[in-house]
Amino acid sequence: MPNRVAPLLFIALTSAMACLPARGGEKAGIAEVREWTIRFGHLNNPDHPISLGVRKFAEAVRTRSNGRMEVVEYASNELGTEQQQTLALRGGTQEMQAPATSSLVGLVKELGVIDFPFAVGTYRQGFALVDGPLGEALKRKLPEKGLVALAFWDLGFRNATNNRRPIARLEDFEGLKLRVIPNPVARETFRVLKSHPVPLSFRDLYPALEIRAVDGQENPFNVIVSNRFYKVQKYVSATHHVYATNIILVGKPFWDRLTADERNILQEAALEARDYQRRVSLDAARQAVEALQRAGMHYNEVTATERERMSEAVRPVVEKFLATYDPEIQRLYQSEIARVRRID
Repeated sequence: MPNRVAPLLFIALTSAMACLPARGGEKAGIAEVREWTIRFGHLNNPDHPISLGVRKFAEAVRTRSNGRMEVVEYASNELGTEQQQTLALRGGTQEMQAPATSSLVGLVKELGVIDFPFAVGTYRQGFALVDGPLGEALKRKLPEKGLVALAFWDLGFRNATNNRRPIARLEDFEGLKLRVIPNPVARETFRVLKSHPVPLSFRDLYPALEIRAVDGQENPFNVIVSNRFYKVQKYVSATHHVYATNIILVGKPFWDRLTADERNILQEAALEARDYQRRVSLDAARQAVEALQRAGMHYNEVTATERERMSEAVRPVVEKFLATYDPEIQRLYQSEIARVRRID
């Protein structure tokens, strides 16, 4: 009887090898041999500029990869809180995320420099700060934590809302019970402003406002509109106390499985989508102020003189935290702030 085992074994092994994805060193192109589904999560609603940016990113990835890399968006905390999603990225059970940098200070405390109050005064200054050497140095700290950063997208200037009074002067912060981002810089900033900071996850914020567990909160105008905080808040004040940004993350376990070409596709798409997302975000922020007023909120500006008083009041917060950071970050922050503040 002829021996059929060896040929059959050879066929089985050959078929199995044909199903394996190509490795980085193989010459076959990405469109021929590899397919990926990338789960991209964030906390914002589908009408928010971050969500629009994710869709633009997905389109760019699909085009650049000839359809072999498919990005699937999960908005509105569908995959969990920002912290839960970050853990999933680090553990390899989720591929991408767009959290606020403020949610990552527990992993890389130096990211707190982005939350320093009154650091910049315009969007152009904010973009220049995170796109320059300081932003690159911060990104380099993430791979050892299981994360890879591709770009910074716009979240906008944070502004305060509450149910008790307009915030037009430094003294108006006093006594307000405000929900703040659960990180040390935010807590200390509002403590120095003589508010009562209450760290809460974003998921718990609306219910806390609804039952008056807190007087108010602070977020960019787009977030205030998208989450309908106007239904449970009376006053919105253009304090512009922090320029906030979202960071586009890839889990390192997933990143390490990609070829150089695939990594380039994600990187280039993130930058292409960044430029689009920032334009959309700035337009939306302008429209959001009008929407909040139409919804019945009392809106007020803060004068340059009062913003300077607020900035001086919280200067010790900046000095306190900056002194605890990596010396390279201290040096870069000081030099970059001096540079970007000269931008009109």
